[in-house]
Amino acid sequence: MLELMTLDRLNHVAIATADLAKASAFYRDVLGASVSAPQAMPEHGVTTVFVNLPGSKVELLEPLGENSPIAGFLKAKPEGGIHHLCYEVPDILAARDSLKVQGIRILGDGEPKTGAHGKPVLFLHPKDCGGVLIELEQA
Repeated sequence: MLELMTLDRLNHVAIATADLAKASAFYRDVLGASVSAPQAMPEHGVTTVFVNLPGSKVELLEPLGENSPIAGFLKAKPEGGIHHLCYEVPDILAARDSLKVQGIRILGDGEPKTGAHGKPVLFLHPKDCGGVLIELEQA
């Protein structure tokens, strides 16, 4: 019998923005949130800032490099918007294997990559997830 994967908690909601400094200032100066320093993630084609909230985060994403997936997103939605949801899973490899058996496509080569928190992550194809890009992160 197939063992289904389980989700732990919502880790973050990612928001694409063309102006990371402006978006960071909004969360910090207008909403009073704790905001991290920008972190370049060349392997993912983004620069990230995390807005730290009790129990969760908001990840602000700005394109980094010509092949950034965020650049394509911002071409379609120049004002920015929600890019993906990230959920923690207890075992990312078991989650991947369970999802593959159920026909859910894993983006890339199917192997976890190191995410912004230094933990393994995978992305699920939005066409298999109700139109939502889902990131899974090892808890």
